[in-house]
Amino acid sequence: MIDLAIEYSHLLAEGLERTLVIGVASFTLGFAVSMALSFARFMGPQPLRAFAEAYIAFIRGTPLLVQLLMLYFGLPSVGVRLDALTAAILAIGLNSGAYQAEIIRSTVKAVPEEEVLVGKSLGLSDGQVLRYVILPQAVRNAIPALTNEFVTLLKESALASVIGVMELTRVGEFMTSATFRALESYVLVALIYLAVSYAFMGASRGAERMLAIPGFERWSR
Repeated sequence: MIDLAIEYSHLLAEGLERTLVIGVASFTLGFAVSMALSFARFMGPQPLRAFAEAYIAFIRGTPLLVQLLMLYFGLPSVGVRLDALTAAILAIGLNSGAYQAEIIRSTVKAVPEEEVLVGKSLGLSDGQVLRYVILPQAVRNAIPALTNEFVTLLKESALASVIGVMELTRVGEFMTSATFRALESYVLVALIYLAVSYAFMGASRGAERMLAIPGFERWSR
């Protein structure tokens, strides 16, 4: 397997780069979508709240692969054509937005009501309480769950191989077709996914410890 890794190191590096691009870009898009959904659910008028709930229900109730195929193969029928990488980032990001919104909702509900009341007693509006009191704490407390979501996105990026994106899993398919060493090829790809996942999990634990330092939150403002 080592000789395989050396021979295809350039393709593996390129595949890992695309996997990380998909993961980071889709997570960032998903976080932006989750913030919009959170504001709509907690502060928006009834039509926006209904739309947010319907969006989350649709995304969580349908397979990501179907959503990806809808964007890549379905949109051209209405005149919208996306390249494979863009379609993958959009599909995975829009999907992640629904799950991140649920993470934010659960951490928002966990913020002590006393702190909300203190904010209102200081004259803050509901929107300001949400923005300056609730969401900062909710996002900080959501770091472990959001890290898990990011790691999940890295693994779900493998679905991009279905539409031809040359990410890690697609590289594994190419190595298999070229060498007929399927087991070694996919074990190598799996080990790369594992190493990257554990690296980000370790970084998350470091961030949690840093945020737990007394006075750090006040210093970092």
